[in-house]
Amino acid sequence: MKFAQLLFSPTGGTQKVAEAITGAWEGAVETLDLTDPAVPSTAFQPEDLVLIAVPSYGGRVPSLAAERLERIQGGGASCVLVCVYGNRAYEDTLVEMRDCAESRGFQVIAAIAAIAEHSILHQYAAGRPDRQDTEELKKFSLAVLEKYRQGKRELAAALPGNRPYKKAGGSGLVPKAGSSCVGCGLCAKQCPAQAISPDDLRKTDGGKCISCMRCVVQCPQGARKLNGAMVATAGLALKKACSVRKECEFFL
Repeated sequence: MKFAQLLFSPTGGTQKVAEAITGAWEGAVETLDLTDPAVPSTAFQPEDLVLIAVPSYGGRVPSLAAERLERIQGGGASCVLVCVYGNRAYEDTLVEMRDCAESRGFQVIAAIAAIAEHSILHQYAAGRPDRQDTEELKKFSLAVLEKYRQGKRELAAALPGNRPYKKAGGSGLVPKAGSSCVGCGLCAKQCPAQAISPDDLRKTDGGKCISCMRCVVQCPQGARKLNGAMVATAGLALKKACSVRKECEFFL
């Protein structure tokens, strides 16, 4: 028996949420990084407990995360789904996660929707997950662990969301390298979508870029930025939906 977490967390918010949950589990937790284009094929066993955590991108599972989950064999392991969003809405993310997990052979026993600071519009859900979130996530975690120990392998609660899922769409926000870029190449190495040319760091393939903002966060020079006017416009468009604090949700 082992514990594991499969994480797609380009900027760290989803990882913080996941670790608040798995940190309450007893024993070591193996981590598989789904942002890594070379994430290895892995197989689990029926006695394992696995957490799958992804951010919600426009109310959907990030396509790269779904693709890389295809390399994982659930093998009947118990699974906890965690979707993380920036205080707007997660829409069809959890139902899509359930479909992805069950298609890989996992048994979904619980699901969580949690909030982390918005990866583009940092004024929304700033500082989250905060202490209140962390305490709540720990309570959820202990309830999951108790259910797992009791051998209960069914998800009784209905998950919010729709099938067919809403149409996936990109944000259209592609970070660009500015004059302070020193050509270290870290952005290209760390890009989950391999959208940045390692030979010309000023070239980003807009068709591959998923607007995950990892390159912005990772750049030691702060050289990669978004168009300020576009960010301001997006911020105003989401102000009503994002300004009221939303709480974590638990489905057991």
